[in-house]
Amino acid sequence: MNYNEKRALISFLSIYVGSALLLIGILLYVYYKDEIKSLENTCNMELSHASMEIKTDIMNSYMHHKKFIPKKLDKDSIRYALFDKNKKLIYSYLDGEDFVDFKKKFYESSHFHFYIEEINELDIPIKYIVMETCLGIQARDSLKVYTVLALFLSAIFVGFIAYFLSRILLKPVREKIKHMDNFIKDSAHELNTPISVLMTSVSMLKKGKNPEKMMKYILSSSKQISQIYNDIHFSAFDSMHDSIEETFRLDELISDSVEYFNDISITKNITISSNLEESNIFMDRTKTQKLVNNLISNSIKYSNPNTNVNVTLKNGIFSVRDFGIGISKDEQIEIFKRYKRGNNIEGGFGIGLDIVKRICHDYELKLDLISKINEGSTFSIDFKNIIIKD
Repeated sequence: MNYNEKRALISFLSIYVGSALLLIGILLYVYYKDEIKSLENTCNMELSHASMEIKTDIMNSYMHHKKFIPKKLDKDSIRYALFDKNKKLIYSYLDGEDFVDFKKKFYESSHFHFYIEEINELDIPIKYIVMETCLGIQARDSLKVYTVLALFLSAIFVGFIAYFLSRILLKPVREKIKHMDNFIKDSAHELNTPISVLMTSVSMLKKGKNPEKMMKYILSSSKQISQIYNDIHFSAFDSMHDSIEETFRLDELISDSVEYFNDISITKNITISSNLEESNIFMDRTKTQKLVNNLISNSIKYSNPNTNVNVTLKNGIFSVRDFGIGISKDEQIEIFKRYKRGNNIEGGFGIGLDIVKRICHDYELKLDLISKINEGSTFSIDFKNIIIKD
């Protein structure tokens, strides 16, 4: 992973994880506040219920002219204290602070919740019942721990999801960059051969050595460079969407291409033969030229030296057969994909057959391939559905 990819990954993770945690944090905060309120209400009700029991016992005792004898409650978690009207302590087994805020009916300290119940009877010396419990505070502390833990686990989970998601999103970008890097390298390699031949031929021509042969090499190299440029331009500028359909002779177009590539194939001593039937089609001429040129160029590229390339047009089917390295069955499935190359040694960009496939798809032309390893390949295109019949 290069520097720019790392920066993009870190930026994506920061934004994704940060925004996700912000949303989760808000939800957890709202949940925490609701739970705290619910805990306080529950604690308030429990203390109120316990205080009412004590108040009832006190009033019953004095109604029967008996002195109230304090005793511990059944719940050890709830404690209480009794105060007179002057707020002097009568009885207590509180664990909380000595100070009691008699101005509030329900409040909390750092460790306890308190609830104060009043007895408004003149003949009863007990005025205040102060209830105390630590359950609410403990539950609140536990809720804090669980909330923080939930946020931490969410951060880990979101981080993992964000990382794998970013890897998935970056994968096609990385593949595209890899293809472009390979494309640039292949461009340099593909152009190197005709340019080297061109420069050598010019040098030999200056010395007056075999001028006729050198001129053929110069012409062949120039046409190769032109063909490479046309493929790059056609693919890079997406000329697939530009179409001007017209009626023209397919056999004449193929014948011109055969003549054109005969000058290129001279460097491998390959002979291109043709057998063409007269056919008129209605199609974009430039795209048709691309179909024909790429198949012939591909056959020359992957043919063995000192062999033939047979070009035929019969019954509306255009085919190009070479006697080269051939294509395995596994490669035949992938060969029409963009940047897929049959043999790295032979050069090429891997865009020629992709262009052929896309044009055939647009015009609903059937594209076939028959190939055997070390015997050669035959590419064919069925033009029957666009042939103009007399």
